[in-house]
Amino acid sequence: MFGGSITLNSSKSKNSLDDSTYILPGKCPAAFEYTAGLVCRIPDSAKEEIEKSNGLKFDIDLARKQHERYIHTLRKLKVNLFELEADETKPLLLFLDRKVIVRDGIAFIPRPPVADDQWEEEVTLIKRILGGGLGQEIVEMTETDATLDGGDVMFTGKEFFVGLSLRTNQKGANSLANAFPNYPVSGVKVSGHLHLKSMMSMAGPGIIAVGSSEHAQRAIRQIKKVSNFDYMTVTLPDDAAANCVYINKTLLHCSEDEFPESYKVFAEKFPKMTRVPIANSELYKVDGALTCKSLLICKKPKV
Repeated sequence: MFGGSITLNSSKSKNSLDDSTYILPGKCPAAFEYTAGLVCRIPDSAKEEIEKSNGLKFDIDLARKQHERYIHTLRKLKVNLFELEADETKPLLLFLDRKVIVRDGIAFIPRPPVADDQWEEEVTLIKRILGGGLGQEIVEMTETDATLDGGDVMFTGKEFFVGLSLRTNQKGANSLANAFPNYPVSGVKVSGHLHLKSMMSMAGPGIIAVGSSEHAQRAIRQIKKVSNFDYMTVTLPDDAAANCVYINKTLLHCSEDEFPESYKVFAEKFPKMTRVPIANSELYKVDGALTCKSLLICKKPKV
């Protein structure tokens, strides 16, 4: 059920949205209000790991500069951050969102298709922090053959959409539904991208930002068919730019240098919303989107 669908391009539009334009009833506004979070610094070993995985040159100094702006912005938005120091034995630990789904005081630990020793070590560290200072109840996936990656999980404030991808299957989606029984959970087939959130994310209460590729548009058509609530959509020229972070009445999105046409859409469609462009050119090379780089929590940490 979609209350309205706005397909945009870089041309000027009379339509505009802000965080009060389209608010779902019930829990939605609070769903995007965060008081605590977890981030991780980028180790030197990330350069070798990333260049080995995709063959692209990785500027680690630039990546750290971009990541620092992301962390600084979260702190300015009054998010109490727990920060993990760079660990050379865990080059990609910073992609925290892929390893845990946090909602309503529950930290759900999914399982990827291949859970190696490094993944187990990373998850053990994250569980200790979430279950300790951040006061979350740890729930682990136990279903046989179930796989789930947090990059495939999009929470709208009222329900979950789960991308059925190379890293996430229907059993994994069912496991998520069992962990969060108060919310509807719907599966969405993913093609052409590693994750569902590689091509869409929440840009505000009741507003989904989505890329313009056929893969992204096929996925959003599925969502329209299975959704339990009304949403509006903002279509961006670039799929990668559709990954943004709406937090504490502020929208973090792509920079103008990286995606100039998509940047124009954000500026035109959200003129009254506080927006912060965050460059992320280096981590995009390994599908490390803005949502990947932190775990955000609504609950205040224990003192």
